[in-house]
Amino acid sequence: MGSVNVDDILEDLPARLGRLVSRPQPTDAPVTQAVVLDSDDTDRDVSGAIVCLMGVRGREALPMVRRLALSRPVAVALKGTAGEAQEIEELLRPAGVGLFLIEQAAAWDTVLGVINGRIQNTDYHSDVLALIEEDLFAIAQTTARLTASHVVIEDAANKVLAYSTVSNDIDELRRASILTRRGPRKYETLLKDLGAYRELHRTRGVVRVPERPEDGLKERAAIAIFAGERVLGYIWLQATGSGIAHAVDDLLVGAARRASAELIRHRNEQSVHLREDRVARLLSNPDEAAASAGFAQIDPDRPACLLLVGLGPGDARAADAELKRGELANLAALHAAAFKASAVVGQHCGETAIVIPELRSHDASSALRSLADAIVKDAARLGVEVHIAIGRAAPSLFALRTTAGETTAVLRRLRRAGQQSVATLDDFEAEVVLDEAGRAFELSPFRHRALTRLCFEDEELAQTLVGYFASGLDVAECGRRMGLHKNTVYYRVAKASRLTDLDFGYPAHIAIAVLHLELWKAKQLTTPDGATWA
Repeated sequence: MGSVNVDDILEDLPARLGRLVSRPQPTDAPVTQAVVLDSDDTDRDVSGAIVCLMGVRGREALPMVRRLALSRPVAVALKGTAGEAQEIEELLRPAGVGLFLIEQAAAWDTVLGVINGRIQNTDYHSDVLALIEEDLFAIAQTTARLTASHVVIEDAANKVLAYSTVSNDIDELRRASILTRRGPRKYETLLKDLGAYRELHRTRGVVRVPERPEDGLKERAAIAIFAGERVLGYIWLQATGSGIAHAVDDLLVGAARRASAELIRHRNEQSVHLREDRVARLLSNPDEAAASAGFAQIDPDRPACLLLVGLGPGDARAADAELKRGELANLAALHAAAFKASAVVGQHCGETAIVIPELRSHDASSALRSLADAIVKDAARLGVEVHIAIGRAAPSLFALRTTAGETTAVLRRLRRAGQQSVATLDDFEAEVVLDEAGRAFELSPFRHRALTRLCFEDEELAQTLVGYFASGLDVAECGRRMGLHKNTVYYRVAKASRLTDLDFGYPAHIAIAVLHLELWKAKQLTTPDGATWA
Protein backbone atom coordinates (compact mmCIF):
# COMPACT_ATOMS: atom_id res chain seq x y z
CA MET A 1 0.00 0.00 0.00
CA GLY A 2 1.31 3.48 -0.89
CA SER A 3 1.89 6.21 1.67
CA VAL A 4 -0.79 8.87 2.25
CA ASN A 5 -0.12 12.14 4.10
CA VAL A 6 -2.22 15.12 5.18
CA ASP A 7 -1.53 16.96 1.92
CA ASP A 8 -3.09 14.05 0.04
CA ILE A 9 -6.13 14.25 2.32
CA LEU A 10 -6.30 18.04 1.82
CA GLU A 11 -6.23 17.54 -1.95
CA ASP A 12 -9.37 15.41 -1.68
CA LEU A 13 -11.17 17.49 0.97
CA PRO A 14 -13.67 19.85 -0.69
CA ALA A 15 -13.52 23.48 0.41
CA ARG A 16 -17.08 23.28 1.72
CA LEU A 17 -16.09 20.57 4.23
CA GLY A 18 -13.10 22.15 5.92
CA ARG A 19 -9.48 23.31 5.76
CA LEU A 20 -6.06 22.44 7.13
CA VAL A 21 -5.09 24.95 9.81
CA SER A 22 -1.63 23.54 10.53
CA ARG A 23 0.47 20.69 9.16
CA PRO A 24 1.95 17.96 11.32
CA GLN A 25 5.67 17.55 11.85
CA PRO A 26 7.10 15.93 9.87
CA THR A 27 4.77 17.11 7.10
CA ASP A 28 4.96 13.79 5.24
CA ALA A 29 3.95 11.69 8.27
CA PRO A 30 1.96 8.73 6.88
CA VAL A 31 -1.78 8.56 7.59
CA THR A 32 -2.91 4.95 8.02
CA GLN A 33 -6.31 5.28 9.66
CA ALA A 34 -9.20 7.57 10.57
CA VAL A 35 -10.27 7.30 14.21
CA VAL A 36 -13.51 8.70 15.64
CA LEU A 37 -13.38 9.75 19.30
CA ASP A 38 -15.93 11.19 21.68
CA SER A 39 -15.51 12.47 25.21
CA ASP A 40 -15.65 8.94 26.70
CA ASP A 41 -12.80 7.54 24.61
CA THR A 42 -9.50 7.60 26.45
CA ASP A 43 -7.46 4.55 25.49
CA ARG A 44 -7.75 4.21 21.70
CA ASP A 45 -4.67 3.61 19.58
CA VAL A 46 -4.27 6.79 17.50
CA SER A 47 -0.89 6.13 15.95
CA GLY A 48 -0.82 7.13 12.28
CA ALA A 49 -4.37 8.47 12.60
CA ILE A 50 -6.38 11.52 11.76
CA VAL A 51 -8.57 11.75 14.86
CA CYS A 52 -12.09 13.10 14.34
CA LEU A 53 -13.54 14.58 17.53
CA MET A 54 -17.29 14.09 17.46
CA GLY A 55 -19.84 15.40 19.93
CA VAL A 56 -17.67 18.35 20.97
CA ARG A 57 -17.18 21.77 19.40
CA GLY A 58 -14.59 24.46 19.88
CA ARG A 59 -13.32 24.91 23.44
CA GLU A 60 -15.33 21.89 24.60
CA ALA A 61 -12.62 19.81 22.90
CA LEU A 62 -9.70 21.29 24.91
CA PRO A 63 -9.47 18.44 27.49
CA MET A 64 -9.44 15.84 24.71
CA VAL A 65 -6.92 17.84 22.70
CA ARG A 66 -4.55 17.97 25.69
CA ARG A 67 -4.64 14.18 25.97
CA LEU A 68 -4.15 13.76 22.20
CA ALA A 69 -1.12 16.04 22.24
CA LEU A 70 0.52 13.38 24.42
CA SER A 71 -0.62 10.46 22.21
CA ARG A 72 0.60 12.22 19.06
CA PRO A 73 -1.73 11.22 16.20
CA VAL A 74 -0.85 12.66 12.79
CA ALA A 75 -3.65 15.24 12.95
CA VAL A 76 -6.88 16.17 14.72
CA ALA A 77 -10.10 17.17 12.97
CA LEU A 78 -12.87 19.03 14.82
CA LYS A 79 -15.60 21.60 14.32
CA GLY A 80 -15.15 25.12 15.62
CA THR A 81 -14.58 28.77 14.78
CA ALA A 82 -11.34 30.35 13.60
CA GLY A 83 -10.80 31.91 17.05
CA GLU A 84 -11.23 28.59 18.83
CA ALA A 85 -8.90 26.92 16.32
CA GLN A 86 -6.06 29.24 17.31
CA GLU A 87 -6.20 28.13 20.95
CA ILE A 88 -6.35 24.44 19.99
CA GLU A 89 -3.53 24.83 17.48
CA GLU A 90 -1.31 26.25 20.21
CA LEU A 91 -1.77 23.01 22.17
CA LEU A 92 -1.09 20.72 19.21
CA ARG A 93 1.76 22.48 17.41
CA PRO A 94 4.51 21.73 19.99
CA ALA A 95 3.60 18.03 19.77
CA GLY A 96 3.84 18.07 15.95
CA VAL A 97 0.15 17.24 15.56
CA GLY A 98 -1.70 18.82 12.61
CA LEU A 99 -5.17 20.37 12.77
CA PHE A 100 -8.14 20.21 10.37
CA LEU A 101 -10.98 22.65 11.07
CA ILE A 102 -14.27 21.19 9.79
CA GLU A 103 -17.24 23.33 8.75
CA GLN A 104 -20.06 23.39 11.32
CA ALA A 105 -22.65 22.10 8.82
CA ALA A 106 -20.46 19.36 7.37
CA ALA A 107 -21.54 15.74 7.91
CA TRP A 108 -18.90 13.65 9.68
CA ASP A 109 -19.65 10.61 7.53
CA THR A 110 -18.77 12.66 4.43
CA VAL A 111 -15.49 13.80 6.00
CA LEU A 112 -14.67 10.22 7.00
CA GLY A 113 -15.56 9.06 3.49
CA VAL A 114 -12.97 11.45 2.05
CA ILE A 115 -10.23 10.36 4.46
CA ASN A 116 -10.92 6.64 4.18
CA GLY A 117 -11.39 6.91 0.44
CA ARG A 118 -7.90 8.33 0.04
CA ILE A 119 -6.31 5.80 2.41
CA GLN A 120 -8.03 2.84 0.75
CA ASN A 121 -7.58 4.10 -2.79
CA THR A 122 -3.99 2.90 -2.90
CA ASP A 123 -5.06 -0.65 -2.05
CA TYR A 124 -7.66 -1.37 -4.74
CA HIS A 125 -6.98 -4.18 -7.16
CA SER A 126 -6.30 -3.05 -10.72
CA ASP A 127 -9.10 -5.21 -12.18
CA VAL A 128 -11.69 -3.59 -9.89
CA LEU A 129 -10.41 -0.11 -10.78
CA ALA A 130 -10.64 -0.94 -14.49
CA LEU A 131 -14.21 -2.21 -14.10
CA ILE A 132 -15.45 0.79 -12.12
CA GLU A 133 -13.89 3.21 -14.62
CA GLU A 134 -15.40 1.35 -17.56
CA ASP A 135 -18.87 1.32 -16.00
CA LEU A 136 -18.83 4.97 -14.92
CA PHE A 137 -17.54 6.19 -18.28
CA ALA A 138 -20.36 4.25 -19.97
CA ILE A 139 -22.91 5.93 -17.67
CA ALA A 140 -21.40 9.36 -18.36
CA GLN A 141 -21.35 8.84 -22.13
CA THR A 142 -24.93 7.54 -22.35
CA THR A 143 -26.25 10.34 -20.14
CA ALA A 144 -24.42 12.92 -22.23
CA ARG A 145 -25.89 11.65 -25.48
CA LEU A 146 -29.41 11.56 -24.12
CA THR A 147 -29.25 15.03 -22.55
CA ALA A 148 -27.09 16.73 -25.20
CA SER A 149 -24.83 17.93 -22.37
CA HIS A 150 -21.29 17.38 -21.17
CA VAL A 151 -21.26 15.01 -18.18
CA VAL A 152 -18.77 14.59 -15.34
CA ILE A 153 -19.03 12.09 -12.48
CA GLU A 154 -17.16 13.04 -9.30
CA ASP A 155 -16.64 11.37 -5.94
CA ALA A 156 -17.52 13.05 -2.63
CA ALA A 157 -14.17 14.86 -2.67
CA ASN A 158 -14.82 16.29 -6.16
CA LYS A 159 -12.24 14.06 -7.81
CA VAL A 160 -13.27 13.33 -11.39
CA LEU A 161 -14.04 9.62 -11.84
CA ALA A 162 -15.46 9.69 -15.36
CA TYR A 163 -16.60 12.10 -18.04
CA SER A 164 -18.26 12.10 -21.44
CA THR A 165 -16.54 12.75 -24.75
CA VAL A 166 -14.92 16.19 -24.64
CA SER A 167 -16.36 18.80 -27.01
CA ASN A 168 -15.47 22.38 -27.84
CA ASP A 169 -18.38 23.63 -25.70
CA ILE A 170 -16.88 22.95 -22.27
CA ASP A 171 -16.05 25.88 -20.03
CA GLU A 172 -12.93 26.58 -17.98
CA LEU A 173 -14.10 24.66 -14.91
CA ARG A 174 -14.88 21.49 -16.81
CA ARG A 175 -11.71 21.69 -18.91
CA ALA A 176 -9.53 22.11 -15.83
CA SER A 177 -11.27 19.31 -13.93
CA ILE A 178 -10.72 16.86 -16.79
CA LEU A 179 -7.05 17.79 -17.17
CA THR A 180 -6.28 17.55 -13.45
CA ARG A 181 -9.07 15.07 -12.48
CA ARG A 182 -10.24 17.68 -9.98
CA GLY A 183 -12.01 21.04 -10.25
CA PRO A 184 -10.02 24.18 -9.30
CA ARG A 185 -10.57 25.12 -5.66
CA LYS A 186 -11.80 28.61 -6.54
CA TYR A 187 -14.75 27.10 -8.44
CA GLU A 188 -15.53 24.71 -5.58
CA THR A 189 -15.67 27.73 -3.29
CA LEU A 190 -17.88 29.60 -5.77
CA LEU A 191 -20.33 26.69 -6.06
CA LYS A 192 -20.37 26.42 -2.27
CA ASP A 193 -21.14 30.14 -1.96
CA LEU A 194 -23.97 29.74 -4.49
CA GLY A 195 -25.50 27.10 -2.22
CA ALA A 196 -25.21 24.32 -4.83
CA TYR A 197 -23.67 21.73 -2.51
CA ARG A 198 -26.04 22.54 0.33
CA GLU A 199 -28.99 21.96 -1.96
CA LEU A 200 -27.47 18.77 -3.40
CA HIS A 201 -27.09 17.32 0.10
CA ARG A 202 -30.62 18.35 1.05
CA THR A 203 -32.49 16.79 -1.87
CA ARG A 204 -32.42 13.57 -3.89
CA GLY A 205 -33.49 15.56 -6.93
CA VAL A 206 -31.79 17.66 -9.60
CA VAL A 207 -30.27 21.03 -8.72
CA ARG A 208 -29.75 23.69 -11.40
CA VAL A 209 -27.02 26.31 -11.31
CA PRO A 210 -27.54 29.31 -13.66
CA GLU A 211 -24.72 30.36 -15.93
CA ARG A 212 -22.28 33.01 -14.68
CA PRO A 213 -20.53 34.50 -17.72
CA GLU A 214 -18.49 36.78 -15.48
CA ASP A 215 -16.90 33.70 -13.88
CA GLY A 216 -16.66 31.67 -17.09
CA LEU A 217 -19.33 29.20 -15.95
CA LYS A 218 -22.03 27.80 -18.22
CA GLU A 219 -25.41 26.59 -16.99
CA ARG A 220 -25.28 23.36 -14.98
CA ALA A 221 -27.58 20.69 -13.60
CA ALA A 222 -26.38 18.30 -10.93
CA ILE A 223 -27.49 15.48 -8.68
CA ALA A 224 -25.87 13.89 -5.65
CA ILE A 225 -25.06 10.17 -5.66
CA PHE A 226 -26.45 8.73 -2.44
CA ALA A 227 -25.94 5.44 -0.63
CA GLY A 228 -28.55 5.59 2.10
CA GLU A 229 -27.96 8.98 3.72
CA ARG A 230 -24.33 9.13 2.68
CA VAL A 231 -23.17 11.16 -0.32
CA LEU A 232 -20.76 9.19 -2.51
CA GLY A 233 -20.35 11.80 -5.22
CA TYR A 234 -22.04 13.98 -7.81
CA ILE A 235 -23.05 13.96 -11.46
CA TRP A 236 -22.71 17.31 -13.21
CA LEU A 237 -24.27 18.27 -16.54
CA GLN A 238 -22.77 21.27 -18.27
CA ALA A 239 -24.96 22.93 -20.89
CA THR A 240 -23.89 22.81 -24.53
CA GLY A 241 -25.55 24.49 -27.49
CA SER A 242 -29.12 25.50 -26.61
CA GLY A 243 -28.82 24.76 -22.89
CA ILE A 244 -30.12 22.06 -20.57
CA ALA A 245 -33.57 20.69 -21.31
CA HIS A 246 -36.21 20.43 -18.58
CA ALA A 247 -36.74 16.72 -19.31
CA VAL A 248 -33.36 15.56 -17.98
CA ASP A 249 -34.44 14.99 -14.38
CA ASP A 250 -35.50 11.33 -14.69
CA LEU A 251 -32.36 10.50 -16.64
CA LEU A 252 -30.16 12.10 -13.99
CA VAL A 253 -31.97 10.26 -11.21
CA GLY A 254 -31.41 6.99 -13.05
CA ALA A 255 -27.76 7.82 -13.74
CA ALA A 256 -27.17 8.65 -10.06
CA ARG A 257 -28.68 5.36 -8.92
CA ARG A 258 -26.59 3.41 -11.41
CA ALA A 259 -23.43 5.26 -10.37
CA SER A 260 -24.25 4.62 -6.71
CA ALA A 261 -24.34 0.87 -7.33
CA GLU A 262 -20.96 0.99 -9.09
CA LEU A 263 -19.34 3.15 -6.40
CA ILE A 264 -20.61 0.93 -3.60
CA ARG A 265 -19.10 -2.09 -5.33
CA HIS A 266 -15.87 -0.12 -5.79
CA ARG A 267 -15.69 0.84 -2.12
CA ASN A 268 -16.35 -2.73 -1.03
CA GLU A 269 -13.60 -4.02 -3.32
CA GLN A 270 -15.85 -6.77 -4.62
CA SER A 271 -14.06 -9.13 -6.96
CA VAL A 272 -14.91 -9.71 -10.60
CA HIS A 273 -16.82 -12.96 -10.04
CA LEU A 274 -19.48 -11.09 -8.05
CA ARG A 275 -20.40 -9.20 -11.25
CA GLU A 276 -22.16 -12.29 -12.60
CA ASP A 277 -25.49 -11.63 -14.29
CA ARG A 278 -28.02 -11.05 -11.52
CA VAL A 279 -30.94 -11.44 -13.94
CA ALA A 280 -29.88 -15.05 -14.61
CA ARG A 281 -29.90 -15.71 -10.88
CA LEU A 282 -33.29 -14.07 -10.36
CA LEU A 283 -34.75 -16.23 -13.15
CA SER A 284 -33.12 -19.39 -11.80
CA ASN A 285 -34.38 -21.72 -9.07
CA PRO A 286 -35.98 -20.27 -5.90
CA ASP A 287 -32.80 -20.68 -3.84
CA GLU A 288 -30.73 -18.70 -6.34
CA ALA A 289 -33.44 -16.06 -6.64
CA ALA A 290 -33.70 -15.73 -2.86
CA ALA A 291 -29.92 -15.36 -2.49
CA SER A 292 -29.75 -12.69 -5.18
CA ALA A 293 -32.77 -10.85 -3.76
CA GLY A 294 -31.24 -10.91 -0.29
CA PHE A 295 -27.97 -9.49 -1.60
CA ALA A 296 -29.87 -6.64 -3.32
CA GLN A 297 -32.23 -6.14 -0.35
CA ILE A 298 -35.27 -6.89 -2.53
CA ASP A 299 -38.48 -8.26 -1.05
CA PRO A 300 -38.99 -11.48 -3.07
CA ASP A 301 -42.59 -11.98 -1.95
CA ARG A 302 -43.94 -8.92 -3.76
CA PRO A 303 -45.04 -8.94 -7.44
CA ALA A 304 -42.35 -8.60 -10.10
CA CYS A 305 -42.21 -8.19 -13.87
CA LEU A 306 -39.69 -8.96 -16.64
CA LEU A 307 -39.15 -6.68 -19.64
CA LEU A 308 -37.03 -7.76 -22.61
CA VAL A 309 -35.46 -5.07 -24.76
CA GLY A 310 -34.15 -6.07 -28.17
CA LEU A 311 -32.69 -4.38 -31.23
CA GLY A 312 -34.83 -4.06 -34.31
CA PRO A 313 -34.00 -6.52 -37.13
CA GLY A 314 -32.00 -3.95 -39.09
CA ASP A 315 -29.84 -2.90 -36.15
CA ALA A 316 -29.38 -6.53 -35.07
CA ARG A 317 -27.80 -7.30 -38.46
CA ALA A 318 -25.66 -4.15 -38.60
CA ALA A 319 -21.86 -4.31 -38.41
CA ASP A 320 -21.92 -2.29 -35.17
CA ALA A 321 -24.69 -4.39 -33.58
CA GLU A 322 -22.65 -5.22 -30.49
CA LEU A 323 -21.88 -1.54 -29.89
CA LYS A 324 -25.57 -0.73 -30.20
CA ARG A 325 -26.45 -3.51 -27.76
CA GLY A 326 -24.08 -1.96 -25.23
CA GLU A 327 -25.60 1.50 -25.69
CA LEU A 328 -29.09 0.03 -25.38
CA ALA A 329 -28.17 -1.80 -22.16
CA ASN A 330 -26.82 1.43 -20.63
CA LEU A 331 -29.93 3.34 -21.72
CA ALA A 332 -32.24 0.67 -20.29
CA ALA A 333 -30.29 0.67 -17.01
CA LEU A 334 -30.66 4.45 -16.60
CA HIS A 335 -34.41 4.40 -17.21
CA ALA A 336 -34.97 1.32 -15.07
CA ALA A 337 -33.08 2.84 -12.15
CA ALA A 338 -35.08 6.06 -12.47
CA PHE A 339 -38.31 4.02 -12.52
CA LYS A 340 -37.41 1.93 -9.47
CA ALA A 341 -34.21 1.96 -7.45
CA SER A 342 -34.31 -1.82 -6.96
CA ALA A 343 -34.63 -2.60 -10.69
CA VAL A 344 -32.09 -5.12 -12.00
CA VAL A 345 -30.71 -4.97 -15.56
CA GLY A 346 -28.78 -7.77 -17.24
CA GLN A 347 -29.02 -10.30 -20.06
CA HIS A 348 -31.52 -13.06 -20.90
CA CYS A 349 -31.32 -15.15 -24.06
CA GLY A 350 -29.05 -12.57 -25.68
CA GLU A 351 -31.40 -9.66 -25.02
CA THR A 352 -31.25 -6.82 -22.50
CA ALA A 353 -33.47 -7.82 -19.59
CA ILE A 354 -35.03 -5.58 -16.95
CA VAL A 355 -36.45 -7.09 -13.78
CA ILE A 356 -38.79 -4.71 -11.95
CA PRO A 357 -39.31 -6.16 -8.45
CA GLU A 358 -41.47 -5.01 -5.55
CA LEU A 359 -44.41 -3.82 -7.64
CA ARG A 360 -47.21 -2.31 -5.59
CA SER A 361 -49.80 -4.52 -7.26
CA HIS A 362 -50.28 -7.01 -10.08
CA ASP A 363 -51.77 -4.26 -12.23
CA ALA A 364 -48.81 -2.03 -13.08
CA SER A 365 -49.25 -2.29 -16.85
CA SER A 366 -49.73 1.43 -17.45
CA ALA A 367 -46.58 2.44 -15.57
CA LEU A 368 -44.51 -0.33 -17.18
CA ARG A 369 -45.67 0.66 -20.65
CA SER A 370 -44.67 4.26 -19.91
CA LEU A 371 -41.22 3.01 -18.91
CA ALA A 372 -40.93 1.01 -22.14
CA ASP A 373 -42.14 3.95 -24.25
CA ALA A 374 -39.50 6.20 -22.66
CA ILE A 375 -36.74 3.71 -23.52
CA VAL A 376 -37.98 3.43 -27.12
CA LYS A 377 -38.11 7.22 -27.47
CA ASP A 378 -34.59 7.80 -26.17
CA ALA A 379 -33.21 4.85 -28.15
CA ALA A 380 -34.53 6.55 -31.29
CA ARG A 381 -32.57 9.66 -30.28
CA LEU A 382 -29.47 7.46 -30.23
CA GLY A 383 -30.34 6.18 -33.69
CA VAL A 384 -31.34 2.71 -32.46
CA GLU A 385 -34.63 0.92 -33.22
CA VAL A 386 -35.83 -1.26 -30.36
CA HIS A 387 -38.69 -3.58 -29.49
CA ILE A 388 -39.75 -4.15 -25.87
CA ALA A 389 -41.83 -7.05 -24.61
CA ILE A 390 -43.50 -6.55 -21.23
CA GLY A 391 -44.10 -9.82 -19.43
CA ARG A 392 -46.98 -10.66 -17.14
CA ALA A 393 -46.64 -9.48 -13.56
CA ALA A 394 -45.68 -12.52 -11.49
CA PRO A 395 -47.12 -12.81 -7.96
CA SER A 396 -43.58 -12.99 -6.53
CA LEU A 397 -39.96 -12.84 -7.60
CA PHE A 398 -39.81 -16.63 -7.25
CA ALA A 399 -42.56 -17.02 -9.88
CA LEU A 400 -40.97 -14.61 -12.35
CA ARG A 401 -39.10 -17.36 -14.22
CA THR A 402 -42.46 -18.86 -15.29
CA THR A 403 -43.12 -15.73 -17.38
CA ALA A 404 -39.71 -15.58 -19.08
CA GLY A 405 -40.58 -17.95 -21.94
CA GLU A 406 -43.72 -16.15 -23.01
CA THR A 407 -42.01 -12.74 -22.71
CA THR A 408 -39.29 -14.01 -25.05
CA ALA A 409 -42.02 -15.23 -27.43
CA VAL A 410 -43.74 -11.82 -27.38
CA LEU A 411 -40.43 -10.15 -28.32
CA ARG A 412 -39.98 -12.56 -31.23
CA ARG A 413 -43.49 -11.76 -32.45
CA LEU A 414 -42.86 -8.02 -32.11
CA ARG A 415 -39.83 -8.31 -34.37
CA ARG A 416 -41.76 -10.33 -36.95
CA ALA A 417 -44.72 -7.96 -36.96
CA GLY A 418 -42.51 -4.88 -37.15
CA GLN A 419 -45.47 -2.52 -36.71
CA GLN A 420 -45.15 -1.51 -33.07
CA SER A 421 -42.35 -1.11 -30.56
CA VAL A 422 -43.93 -2.16 -27.24
CA ALA A 423 -46.28 -5.04 -26.56
CA THR A 424 -47.60 -7.42 -23.91
CA LEU A 425 -48.97 -10.92 -24.31
CA ASP A 426 -52.48 -9.39 -24.45
CA ASP A 427 -51.56 -7.59 -27.68
CA PHE A 428 -50.43 -10.71 -29.55
CA GLU A 429 -51.65 -13.77 -27.64
CA ALA A 430 -53.15 -15.67 -30.59
CA GLU A 431 -50.21 -14.82 -32.84
CA VAL A 432 -47.70 -15.83 -30.15
CA VAL A 433 -49.43 -19.20 -29.69
CA LEU A 434 -49.32 -19.73 -33.47
CA ASP A 435 -45.65 -18.74 -33.61
CA GLU A 436 -44.76 -21.16 -30.83
CA ALA A 437 -46.76 -23.95 -32.48
CA GLY A 438 -44.88 -23.22 -35.69
CA ARG A 439 -41.54 -23.39 -33.86
CA ALA A 440 -42.48 -26.77 -32.43
CA PHE A 441 -43.69 -27.96 -35.86
CA GLU A 442 -40.41 -26.83 -37.42
CA LEU A 443 -38.53 -29.26 -35.16
CA SER A 444 -40.80 -32.14 -36.17
CA PRO A 445 -39.67 -34.41 -39.02
CA PHE A 446 -43.26 -34.83 -40.28
CA ARG A 447 -44.63 -32.82 -43.20
CA HIS A 448 -47.76 -33.12 -45.29
CA ARG A 449 -46.18 -34.23 -48.53
CA ALA A 450 -48.72 -32.90 -51.01
CA LEU A 451 -49.06 -29.53 -49.25
CA THR A 452 -45.28 -29.18 -49.03
CA ARG A 453 -44.98 -29.96 -52.75
CA LEU A 454 -47.66 -27.35 -53.53
CA CYS A 455 -45.73 -24.67 -51.58
CA PHE A 456 -42.54 -25.50 -53.48
CA GLU A 457 -44.08 -25.80 -56.94
CA ASP A 458 -46.98 -23.31 -57.04
CA GLU A 459 -46.29 -20.05 -55.24
CA GLU A 460 -49.49 -18.49 -56.59
CA LEU A 461 -51.69 -21.12 -54.94
CA ALA A 462 -49.71 -20.89 -51.70
CA GLN A 463 -50.04 -17.08 -51.57
CA THR A 464 -53.79 -17.37 -52.20
CA LEU A 465 -54.16 -19.81 -49.30
CA VAL A 466 -52.24 -17.41 -47.03
CA GLY A 467 -54.63 -14.59 -47.99
CA TYR A 468 -57.69 -16.85 -47.66
CA PHE A 469 -56.85 -17.88 -44.09
CA ALA A 470 -55.83 -14.32 -43.14
CA SER A 471 -59.26 -13.15 -44.33
CA GLY A 472 -61.08 -15.59 -42.06
CA LEU A 473 -62.11 -17.90 -44.95
CA ASP A 474 -64.00 -14.96 -46.50
CA VAL A 475 -63.58 -15.30 -50.27
CA ALA A 476 -64.77 -11.76 -51.05
CA GLU A 477 -62.46 -10.20 -48.44
CA CYS A 478 -59.53 -12.27 -49.68
CA GLY A 479 -60.19 -11.10 -53.24
CA ARG A 480 -60.37 -7.48 -52.10
CA ARG A 481 -57.05 -7.74 -50.22
CA MET A 482 -55.26 -9.52 -53.05
CA GLY A 483 -56.85 -7.59 -55.92
CA LEU A 484 -58.55 -10.71 -57.33
CA HIS A 485 -62.08 -11.51 -58.39
CA LYS A 486 -63.80 -13.71 -55.81
CA ASN A 487 -64.34 -16.42 -58.43
CA THR A 488 -60.59 -16.58 -58.94
CA VAL A 489 -60.15 -17.09 -55.22
CA TYR A 490 -62.81 -19.84 -55.26
CA TYR A 491 -61.01 -21.56 -58.13
CA ARG A 492 -57.56 -21.44 -56.54
CA VAL A 493 -58.72 -22.62 -53.10
CA ALA A 494 -60.62 -25.50 -54.71
CA LYS A 495 -57.58 -26.45 -56.80
CA ALA A 496 -55.33 -26.42 -53.71
CA SER A 497 -57.85 -28.62 -51.90
CA ARG A 498 -57.93 -31.07 -54.81
CA LEU A 499 -54.11 -31.25 -55.11
CA THR A 500 -53.56 -31.78 -51.37
CA ASP A 501 -56.68 -33.78 -50.54
CA LEU A 502 -57.32 -31.35 -47.65
CA ASP A 503 -60.73 -29.87 -46.84
CA PHE A 504 -60.18 -26.16 -46.02
CA GLY A 505 -63.53 -25.97 -44.27
CA TYR A 506 -62.42 -28.57 -41.74
CA PRO A 507 -60.62 -27.08 -38.65
CA ALA A 508 -57.96 -29.81 -38.37
CA HIS A 509 -57.01 -29.46 -42.04
CA ILE A 510 -56.94 -25.66 -41.71
CA ALA A 511 -54.54 -26.00 -38.77
CA ILE A 512 -52.26 -28.27 -40.82
CA ALA A 513 -52.26 -25.82 -43.71
CA VAL A 514 -51.61 -22.79 -41.53
CA LEU A 515 -48.59 -24.43 -39.84
CA HIS A 516 -47.04 -25.33 -43.20
CA LEU A 517 -47.73 -21.88 -44.65
CA GLU A 518 -46.19 -20.14 -41.61
CA LEU A 519 -42.93 -22.03 -42.20
CA TRP A 520 -43.19 -21.38 -45.93
CA LYS A 521 -43.54 -17.61 -45.41
CA ALA A 522 -40.47 -17.67 -43.14
CA LYS A 523 -38.55 -19.69 -45.80
CA GLN A 524 -38.12 -22.50 -43.28
CA LEU A 525 -40.33 -25.16 -44.85
CA THR A 526 -38.30 -28.21 -45.86
CA THR A 527 -39.03 -31.29 -47.93
CA PRO A 528 -38.49 -34.77 -46.50
CA ASP A 529 -35.06 -34.85 -48.19
CA GLY A 530 -34.04 -31.61 -46.44
CA ALA A 531 -34.44 -29.15 -49.34
CA THR A 532 -35.61 -25.62 -48.44
CA TRP A 533 -37.95 -23.38 -50.34
CA ALA A 534 -36.14 -20.31 -51.65
